[in-house]
Amino acid sequence: MINNLPVKTLKHGELTIEGYSRAAVQTYWRFPELKLGFDLGAQPWSFMGTETWFVTHGHLDHIVALPVYVARRRMMKMSPPVIYMPAETIEPMERILRQFMKLDRGRLPCDMRPVAPGDEIELSRELIVSAVATRHTVPSVGFVVWDRRRKLKPEYQELSGEKIRDLRLAGTDVSAEVRRPILAYLGDSSPGGLDDNPVMYEAKVLICELTFVAPDHRREKIHKFGHMHLDDFVERRERFKNELVIAAHLSTRYHAKTVRALVEKALPDMLGGRMHLWI
Repeated sequence: MINNLPVKTLKHGELTIEGYSRAAVQTYWRFPELKLGFDLGAQPWSFMGTETWFVTHGHLDHIVALPVYVARRRMMKMSPPVIYMPAETIEPMERILRQFMKLDRGRLPCDMRPVAPGDEIELSRELIVSAVATRHTVPSVGFVVWDRRRKLKPEYQELSGEKIRDLRLAGTDVSAEVRRPILAYLGDSSPGGLDDNPVMYEAKVLICELTFVAPDHRREKIHKFGHMHLDDFVERRERFKNELVIAAHLSTRYHAKTVRALVEKALPDMLGGRMHLWI
């Protein structure tokens, strides 16, 4: 397999998390078991087989590899990918693809679909992705992946299988839909993107941006430009109910050792051992 870009991998339960994220450089995530990915700031060759992607916003470090990804799938005779993104990004990207088609003298077939906060995308009987509003400097969304099951309603749980069968045959709906947020992806956002969407604090796995960590970087300015600071995590430490919190998208201003030292000083228990720095 061609290894053209860095990919870090972490296994959590039945979920494999793959990707890399550095502010203003490149961001891309893939989840093989879910058959989907987030953001296309670059495209590792090994990610090409995943055909469903969700793009949070139009900044280059999150979307610039879209033409490359589409071209590779065409070259390998794969079906056109489906890419969900904020509606405002589609027309500019269509124009970009047309220019690349002139340069490449080949088609770039893909199915780009608009999403807005509140939209839900059914990927399968068990899997739903919802878009949520985030706060960045350009139109942006975050995403929550839900596991959806139908379970017996509480009032019928003490009944025998025979009685439940009879109720079903009589037309009674004895089950109800139960959803569980298994993955939340914030993308680039100031803290309001989390606070406006409390389900992100409840998801099994949360991938959250942590762009700035130094004490002398002013939070007001950071928030204005749609990003988060380490102090935002400290203030919200009691709200994180996730099994795993991945802090990513660190600024290139910091060396990895500096990041670890500052984060461990501010959060000595690393959110009870649930926080993972993606550096």
